[in-house]
Formats: sequence, C-alpha cells, structure tokens
Amino acid sequence: MSYTKNDMVYDDYSWTTRYTNDDPKVTGEPDSTLLNRKEGWEMLYFINKCGEKWNWAQNSIEAYKKLEKTIRQKVPSDIRSQQRIKTWIEENYKSFWNTI
Repeated sequence: MSYTKNDMVYDDYSWTTRYTNDDPKVTGEPDSTLLNRKEGWEMLYFINKCGEKWNWAQNSIEAYKKLEKTIRQKVPSDIRSQQRIKTWIEENYKSFWNTI
C-alpha cells in the first residue's frame, strides 16, 4: 500500500477493523461491501485499491489525499457500497477534482 495512516487528512477515524491477506471477505476489487467512511483501515484499503485500479503512481500522495477528501466531502452519503462510490467518483470527478 502506498497511502498510509500517517498520510491521511482526517484524524477522526476509528481503527478497529483490520483487513488481512487471508480474509475471505476481501476480494481485491471494490464490490458491494459497504464502506464505513469513518473506519480508517477500510478507507485505507479502499483508497489504495482505487489508486491501484487507476494506475496512480505509488508516490502520488496528494492524489490519494484528494481521493480521501472526495470520499468524505463529495460522494453523497446515500452511496455506500465500494463499487458505487468508485463509480460515482469516476463519473463525477471532473466537476470538482481541481477544487478539492
């Protein structure tokens, strides 16, 4: 993972859920699993997975920070699954990316 806990913009996360490589719930793809936007480990996993899918450079911390802010500030709260959040960002980022 390239984006770490120390890189994160917000400091109000809980850090109780931890993914492991052998967790059968982790498919490696954003899916129908709901994303808890206040759970740090879930956010880190999702942010890094999106960066990987979008072929972002490992050292593009500012882009990862923008993605974190986008998820917390821009994605409507009624969009909750990982896949729907990813899709919403892909469809809407051009309207706000340079301002976040």
